[in-house]
Amino acid sequence: MDEVDTRGALDHFLGRLRGPDVVEDVGAAVSHDVVITHDGKLLFAYAETEAALTAARAAIEGVLRSDGVKASIYVSHWDEGYDQWRQTDPPLTADEQRIDETAERDAEAPETRTMVVSAGKLVRGTFDQAMLEWAKKLGLEYEIIEHPHLLTTQVALTVTGPKRKVDEFARGLKAEEMSTFRAERGVMVSSL
Repeated sequence: MDEVDTRGALDHFLGRLRGPDVVEDVGAAVSHDVVITHDGKLLFAYAETEAALTAARAAIEGVLRSDGVKASIYVSHWDEGYDQWRQTDPPLTADEQRIDETAERDAEAPETRTMVVSAGKLVRGTFDQAMLEWAKKLGLEYEIIEHPHLLTTQVALTVTGPKRKVDEFARGLKAEEMSTFRAERGVMVSSL
């Protein structure tokens, strides 16, 4: 739910939500399994069922109306296949639909990317195994080339698959490299 452009309106609304009168009003319409959060500018309501979401929406709209706050409300669902939220209400306009379809096509376009990281000799096997499992989980083709050095090995990983999955692999690789560096450093400075 997109709130007014000022943070003050959202703070006021959230403060009212915490007040006993609003809790009673909203609590009667919102089931216990609806979670309401915000990021300072947007208000989010999460629910497992359409009925719970509809009730939460009605309660929130009622509070907004009584407070004189104008808002745009969007309903989305989590798309497991694309790992992203997909807007369902209001339906996308024709232009938004074209943009969404173009982005979806681009995300699914096959891509081959080579990424280079360094892995210490002490944790290299664990690193390789973790990245191989991650590539398999994402359905990517995976090739590894190593260039050994005295204490580390430079590893070139070539992955092929849908661009969105290659991007996800790249984020995981960066996180794994940082984790590997910390683990390697911990082993090297330990008193073992």
